[in-house]
Amino acid sequence: MMNPTLLAAIPFISFFFLLLARRKVISPKAALLPSPPRLPFIGNLHQLGSILHRSLYELSKQHGPLMLLHLGTVRTLVVSCPKIAEEVIRNNDIVFATRPKSKLTDVLSCNKNDIAFAPYGESWRQMKKLAKTHLLSSQSVKSMSFDRAEEVSLLIENVADAALRGNGVICLTDILNSYVTNVITKVVLGSWITKEKKALLSKLTHESSTLFYEVFFEDFFPNLKWLDVLTGSDRKLKNYMKNWDAFFEEIFKNHDHESKEVNGKNNTNFIGTLLELQNDSNLGFVLTNDHIRGLTMDMIVAGIDTTFATLDWCMAELVRNPEVMKKVKDELRKVAHGEDMISEELLGQLSYLKVFIKEVVRLHPPSPLLLPRESLQECQIHGYNIPKKTRLVINAWAFGRDSTYWEAPEQFKPERFFESTVDYKGKDFYFIPFGVGRRICPGMDFSMVIIEIALANLLHRFDWSLPSGITIEDMDMFECGGVISPRKHKLELVPIASKVN
Repeated sequence: MMNPTLLAAIPFISFFFLLLARRKVISPKAALLPSPPRLPFIGNLHQLGSILHRSLYELSKQHGPLMLLHLGTVRTLVVSCPKIAEEVIRNNDIVFATRPKSKLTDVLSCNKNDIAFAPYGESWRQMKKLAKTHLLSSQSVKSMSFDRAEEVSLLIENVADAALRGNGVICLTDILNSYVTNVITKVVLGSWITKEKKALLSKLTHESSTLFYEVFFEDFFPNLKWLDVLTGSDRKLKNYMKNWDAFFEEIFKNHDHESKEVNGKNNTNFIGTLLELQNDSNLGFVLTNDHIRGLTMDMIVAGIDTTFATLDWCMAELVRNPEVMKKVKDELRKVAHGEDMISEELLGQLSYLKVFIKEVVRLHPPSPLLLPRESLQECQIHGYNIPKKTRLVINAWAFGRDSTYWEAPEQFKPERFFESTVDYKGKDFYFIPFGVGRRICPGMDFSMVIIEIALANLLHRFDWSLPSGITIEDMDMFECGGVISPRKHKLELVPIASKVN
């Protein structure tokens, strides 16, 4: 269903533009692109549903895998076919290497000073290099194993405690969210972050996802930006940023007083490293507080929601597919050799667990619509002329359901990845849950190890079932409609301690 705020405003927008707006001229060549019929002034906005990747998928069935939408004044190209995505990336990746400007992303990027939303250029390259060097590289990820081990032990304790308090039934969704938040805040911000601050960061992270689907009239109708004040969208965004401003003000003020060692252990963290790099004369560029804020928000906002959503989908699919859960548990039993916990050194031996996770992100990519790009210059795609400043949206969710590339795509079958070299690293264009090309997510390895070690131990230490009276058929597997798409309903399960010997 269409956003009610925008729906109510359609008559007013049309009247306003009939009086004041100047419509942009679209070239005849560009107009040849397949496009759904549109209304005057609002274009195709009325055809977008509350779960955007699903509504775009349905539109693509009618109008083709390369489709032009007119969203107010914004021309948006939607790609729903891996073959066309491959053509775009192979021939025009640098043309579509930048991000479009929007009211929300300007705020989230701290005025274009991050990785996720910053425009393509030297500043973006420097930020990406800093993140990969000091947090996301293989060496950095490996160095955080102690922090992950601590949080996994707490995760197991929390599951057992919650089961005792809740007569056996626990809300696993909330526990998984807490685990992911704890891991990421510890390595990004340090051990000093209080429980209350973690709860705030988790709240802000989820808010950012829903804000992506908030209607900001300024983005679609620049002449109507004052409507953002009337509808309350401006207020929501300002309140959101006030919380971040207060948080970072405390971090910058207290940095010099933080201990570099906690309980005899090195307390080095990502933001602390960045703050120290501000004084490094050999860095080669000026690292501002806005850069640090932008990078830190990327790691927290993108890291928590995508990792948590994938972990929650994993547990839901295991419960829905008991034969798959049995195979994962059998593999864990062979690898563990009677040990209470699965260590990260053993993860490389868990081949079935890894293909299971691949199957989960095929059906439930953490970001179903890859973050939009924008053309830096005119180019050609599939024989069509694409003007400069055309937005590009790639529907990764649709790719995982393309029967041209996947046999029985709606069936959950991890075995499809055995004897296959297909991976999510960006070389196989029909499997790009983490993006592709220059804008591929640099944090894949960082997130995957957080997911793998948690799943391995949750399944090693507990047997899992649905609460009494609930069947597999009762499980609602629909997703939320934000830029990140976790399950719509929280997952409640019954854990029973396993015999590990």
